Amino acid sequence: MTAATLAQSVDVAAPVAQTWRAAVDWDSQGEWVLGTRVRGTVQGGVGVGGGIEAFTGLGRIGFLDTMQITVWDPPHRCEVVHTGRLVRGTGVFRVEERLGGGSRFVWLEVLDLPLGALGRLGWSLVRPVLAVGLRLSLKRFARSVERAGL
Repeated sequence: MTAATLAQSVDVAAPVAQTWRAAVDWDSQGEWVLGTRVRGTVQGGVGVGGGIEAFTGLGRIGFLDTMQITVWDPPHRCEVVHTGRLVRGTGVFRVEERLGGGSRFVWLEVLDLPLGALGRLGWSLVRPVLAVGLRLSLKRFARSVERAGL
């Protein structure tokens, strides 16, 4: 298997604790993650061993990404292992304090690409689209958190 990385971050004009709460409010992620509905399953998606499901797609056409929380360090870090058929690897949410106030939200994915050379070729084609989608989602996230804090 080949590992593929996708990482984006966004500065948020809100304290770390507020940014954390918004980031791990799984049921509200669909409001800012493009084309995705998320819900906490096992333990409500809280704590090590908690489960999360994310359906990404349009209407009924898409895929289910199941995850299990492996690191839970509020208000700074949540790590998951992707356990679904299509998406495998790890995901990380980090919330960092910014000098001068506010916070930075970092989303990192280290995915296991199947199918050898074909998987690498496919990744080279979809990665730019995924990066743009993630960047737009994070901008929506920051606006949402900042509006909630007003």
